[in-house]
Amino acid sequence: TKTVYENVAFAMEIVGESRRSIRRNVPIVLSVVGLRDKAQARPSELSGGEQQRVAIARAMINNPVLILADEPTGNLDPANSESIMALLNEINAAGTTVIICTHDRTLVDRMDKRGIEIRNGALVRDEQHGQYAVAELAYATHD
Repeated sequence: TKTVYENVAFAMEIVGESRRSIRRNVPIVLSVVGLRDKAQARPSELSGGEQQRVAIARAMINNPVLILADEPTGNLDPANSESIMALLNEINAAGTTVIICTHDRTLVDRMDKRGIEIRNGALVRDEQHGQYAVAELAYATHD
């Protein structure tokens, strides 16, 4: 099993980054996600929130223009959910587009960001300050 450092470095290795670049950039990204002190930890030694931060670090290490986050708070307690969303907001504020797929109504309502709904491959709703629609939630759960 890879350490936190090795897990994030792997994302750079597979795109051909140099060892020097990896040694320089991995600690920076681990600091950004609040895991620099956990660099040598293994996944089994991390909390759910910390594991999610590793996934975010791995996603952002190669400076993508877009991050797709599928249920990033799905298995987290409220405090860790809030922390992960704050981190994704920081990444977005720094210029990376972040698309989050979630069923967490309170998360959507609290974020006050553009919200879209896609049903059966078609865009059915697009709002600049999206709110999770109860009627659509009920509809989606009965599809």
